[in-house]
Amino acid sequence: MSVTLAASLEEKLRNAIVNGEYKPGEHLKLDGLRQRFDVSMSPLREALTRLSAEGFTTLYENRGYRVSQVSAADFQEVTLLRLTLEVLALRLSITNGDAEWEDRLSAAYARLDRLNEGRFSSAALQDWENAHRAFHMALFSACHMPNLMRFCHTLHDLSDRYRRLFLEAYEPDPNVPQEHAAIYQLAIQRDVEGACNLLTHHLTRTGERLEKVLQRGDARP
Repeated sequence: MSVTLAASLEEKLRNAIVNGEYKPGEHLKLDGLRQRFDVSMSPLREALTRLSAEGFTTLYENRGYRVSQVSAADFQEVTLLRLTLEVLALRLSITNGDAEWEDRLSAAYARLDRLNEGRFSSAALQDWENAHRAFHMALFSACHMPNLMRFCHTLHDLSDRYRRLFLEAYEPDPNVPQEHAAIYQLAIQRDVEGACNLLTHHLTRTGERLEKVLQRGDARP
């Protein structure tokens, strides 16, 4: 079995789940997935097993794989872990970052800022989502801890799945672009405490907004 093929398929399936193509609790039919992605069963099962380890799919004995359910408790856990690990990654990244990191971060922020209006357009939303993820990962990219970066990637994707479900029923948060801009400026200025405090506020505020919806049961599955 090709490790590269399984990894590529894992990424495609993860993106499809995060994007909402497969809904929480939906049965993932192996034959349908095999035909859609034009792969054999071996790399498909490997990819689904990896996604189960990350929390995106769940294996039910004798019933196959389903997309993992969403809940307020799970989202609270994801948010708490992001507050712990992403703030640590940002602190390390600002401390360790060199000129190349600044260039990466500036390029990622410039693209995100240019696409901000895309948050309100279904046609341009995916471009904004890609830029949004790239900006957050650029913030942490000089932490020099590969495992920490891997955890941040996974947690961001788990959180994104909730946020995109939220956006099916609600308008985008109008404060997000300003918060991104401020975090970027503080990071570039090497204001470690200011940037970490604002990232904490950003994750907490946006998380509480979505959590209230989950607790009311208003988010569309």
